[in-house]
Amino acid sequence: MIAELEGLLGVTAAATPTASCAQRLREHLLAVLLCAEKSTVTNLLCTGGRQHEDWSAAYRLYAQDRVDENVLFAEVLHQVVASLGPEEPLMVAMDDTLVRKRGTQIHGVAWRRDPLGPHFQTNLVRGQRYLQFSAAWPLGGGQARMVPIGFFHAPPAGKVAKDADPAQLRQHREEQKQRALNHQALLHMAALRAQCDAARPLIFNGDGSYTNALVLQGLPAQSTYIGRIRKDAKLHTLPRESPAATGRRPSYGPVAPTPEALRLDEAQPWRHVVAFAAGQRHEFRLKTLTPVLWRKSGAGRPLRVVVIAPLAYRLRAGAKLLYRQPAYLICSDPHLPLEKVLQYYLWRWGIEVNFREEKSLLGAGQAQVRTAASNLHLPAVIVAAYALLWVSALRLRQREASLPWLQPPKWRRPVAEEQAPPTTGELLRLLRFEIWSGALRPSTFYAFVSAAPTATKSPKLAPSLPGALFAAV
Repeated sequence: MIAELEGLLGVTAAATPTASCAQRLREHLLAVLLCAEKSTVTNLLCTGGRQHEDWSAAYRLYAQDRVDENVLFAEVLHQVVASLGPEEPLMVAMDDTLVRKRGTQIHGVAWRRDPLGPHFQTNLVRGQRYLQFSAAWPLGGGQARMVPIGFFHAPPAGKVAKDADPAQLRQHREEQKQRALNHQALLHMAALRAQCDAARPLIFNGDGSYTNALVLQGLPAQSTYIGRIRKDAKLHTLPRESPAATGRRPSYGPVAPTPEALRLDEAQPWRHVVAFAAGQRHEFRLKTLTPVLWRKSGAGRPLRVVVIAPLAYRLRAGAKLLYRQPAYLICSDPHLPLEKVLQYYLWRWGIEVNFREEKSLLGAGQAQVRTAASNLHLPAVIVAAYALLWVSALRLRQREASLPWLQPPKWRRPVAEEQAPPTTGELLRLLRFEIWSGALRPSTFYAFVSAAPTATKSPKLAPSLPGALFAAV
């Protein structure tokens, strides 16, 4: 495991301007995976054994733009593309996350809606906003592991002065448009399209916040978008050809049923599709309508609407049968097979898993830095370490190399490695075992061995009358 990771860490030479910066970045990437405390710069230095040296160079590495995290993510993207077939599309999920902060002088911190708050009450928290792109590494049998290929700081526009003139107001409104999350996502989508081979199709997957006119109308070439849509979205059929009619040709046809009306229409039959989700293959019931037009995507982009019936589940054996909410999707490629549309959408959940593990296990966003450059580079480096760890594990799995897995707890259900990939916790424990076991050599304990051997048996203690009396009391 460590040998595979060491080979990938060679990219640090291209991500930094000098050899000393490359060595320092390499130590930080390893320290992120080994640190058992909060991922602050101080704890990273302590994990790497640099606690008795000058710490200022470690902070300048990020504050003075000496790290290009895009080079690290470009290596991850290259490895993901290498795992695909010649004509297999690259599926990329995109989403944003909130990193909570309390400091008032930290760059990019603003009041945001708490995504973990209750639905009946909107709570506000202070935090930073980051945008992440994760690519799917197929594992066979419908499984895939989402690997981060980009982590970008997306702060909103600042406040405008109360006495600002009209020119300053126009400049502020333009800055708000440029820093809007959908606009930032579209810029990174275009940059990713330029990085990949023009012949390889890209499939972008987003939630309802990215399913809008800006993203759909600005979609890069050779790209497909799959996303959530409102159940009451107003759709249209294709315009009918009427050569006898005069005047301008209509851009939209008659009104089509909404996604919710399509779900409730008993005349439309349900189609049964099998896809992998939540550790096993499930049978889903789908309804589809294609081609349709949506005014937000424009008259020149036909879409496919997919309705996923809610799945039934039980909280425990013998409990009441419960149902999840239905899902409504659109796909910008009407000819994409329905099975692939469903499977690509189910893979998107992997980016939510990445957010949880990056924050809870590796501490992305815990660094106590204030400047704009530090808040741009340091969290991205932590996410890049997470991505490189998974690329190392997936490359070994692809070559069918055996890893010295640690014995799991007795209460854990055994799962074959070929059936399910390892968890991030198992990878971190394995990496720490390989690194620390090499340092725990017998020679390091020689100082604890005395020259004169001790007795093999300890002497028996004589009975004590005061001790017996105090114990009886």
